[in-house]
Amino acid sequence: MAKERILIIEDEARIAQFVERGLIYEGYHVKVARDGQAGLRIARDNPPDLVILDWMLPGLDGLEVCKRLCAAGDVAILMLTARDDIRDRVEGLDAGADDYLVKPFSIDELIARVRALLRRATTGAHPEVLRFADLALDTGTHRAFRNDRAIDLTAKEYDLLELFMRNPGQVLTRDVIFDRVWGYDFGGESNIIEVYVRYLRQKTEHDKESRLIFTVRSVGYVLRGD
Repeated sequence: MAKERILIIEDEARIAQFVERGLIYEGYHVKVARDGQAGLRIARDNPPDLVILDWMLPGLDGLEVCKRLCAAGDVAILMLTARDDIRDRVEGLDAGADDYLVKPFSIDELIARVRALLRRATTGAHPEVLRFADLALDTGTHRAFRNDRAIDLTAKEYDLLELFMRNPGQVLTRDVIFDRVWGYDFGGESNIIEVYVRYLRQKTEHDKESRLIFTVRSVGYVLRGD
């Protein structure tokens, strides 16, 4: 049985109880907070392995709580929200969330995403430095370097760059990227991959540095030398 610690920060009692029961049944240790400040106090005193965080909280909203959790330490965050616009999803992920689930949701899907996030956290427990050309990625600090220039990455930028650097020279389709980075399909019309590839290019191509991430038209993207 699982023994990981999960903190639910959700002000709607019905949803919090629904999620709590499902996670306890799966064997997780669960704590519940009804607002952001209480959630931050619990996370400080009893650091969780994963936080399930509602966006629309009274007082301190979920985005601010997410930023403070990320600033305080390394914790996986699954954000819950009724806001399903792609711009909202990007905003939540940029704030530091690792995954995003739109209400209403099934408990089976939520638990599947919890498992995936916890597996990902366990996989990253043994840091290494990935290298391609003059680009390096430290899996311990989640920072990239091009030559001696440090590059700060958001959580999803890191996940996407790590995927490229573990598969150099391999063309990665949109479906593969969706599955490996986001863990589910945003829908065929979503441009979130293009958005994050653009972010990575802006950060890795500073001051006329050569391009490393290339578009393969109608297929996907590839990390390769110019």
